[in-house]
Amino acid sequence: MAGRAKRAAREAQSSTGLRLLARGGYVANGVVHVLIGAVVLVVALGGRGEADQSGALKTLAAVPAGFVVLWIIAVALWALALWHIAQGLLTRGDAASRWGTRLSEWGQAVAFAAVGAIAVSVALGARPDADEAAQDTSRGVLAVPGGVFLLGAVGVGVAVGGILFIVLGVRRGFEKRMTIPPDGLGRTVVVLGVTGFIAKGVALGILGVLLIVAAVKVDPEKAGGLDSAVDALIEMPSGPLLAAVIGIGLIAYGVFCGFRGHYARL
Repeated sequence: MAGRAKRAAREAQSSTGLRLLARGGYVANGVVHVLIGAVVLVVALGGRGEADQSGALKTLAAVPAGFVVLWIIAVALWALALWHIAQGLLTRGDAASRWGTRLSEWGQAVAFAAVGAIAVSVALGARPDADEAAQDTSRGVLAVPGGVFLLGAVGVGVAVGGILFIVLGVRRGFEKRMTIPPDGLGRTVVVLGVTGFIAKGVALGILGVLLIVAAVKVDPEKAGGLDSAVDALIEMPSGPLLAAVIGIGLIAYGVFCGFRGHYARL
């Protein structure tokens, strides 16, 4: 069974079509992050908007032929998710490092596939609310025995994910999976990557803290998505300025993802 799965993974990765679609998946992810960053910036300056994936995708749905763009984004993200699944199956090394890499690859696959699913739901007319969904999920988790600890663990996991993004940005870990040219454009890509990874890490860290607070206070209303994280940040001293910096950082991350689609080692 494992052998057949690995053969299928090798065949998938040898497909030129899948490779091109996976590169398009990075670009699609970049488009979503640029839109999220723009909305965060608008909210930081006193405007209104949903600063999360759902809000970004609903913004796309409002433009002419937006549903076509949403379907393209979904297909590209699903292709990228499939690539990460295959990459996880084909990873090598000792058992500990192999499974660590697999969990990382498959975690990314789940994230990309989920955003693709949201894109399709929006293209079909749905209007999901990430904050409401997070609160409903937290409410369900808190209702089960040990739910407080489970929700707290999820919050810690999200916060740790944010820290990992910051570390990847500071240490420029993303360069290991890219072939970045050693010229002015390459240096620009690196700066965008460092800025973007740190900004996304900070946003995930705030989101993780919200989930931990919801668990500690046993209050699902304290939970939420990225939109709630931005709202919570704005309420802090100098919050609007910090939110604006994060918005700019997320735009930088989105532009970086566009370059990653070209320079990624696939």
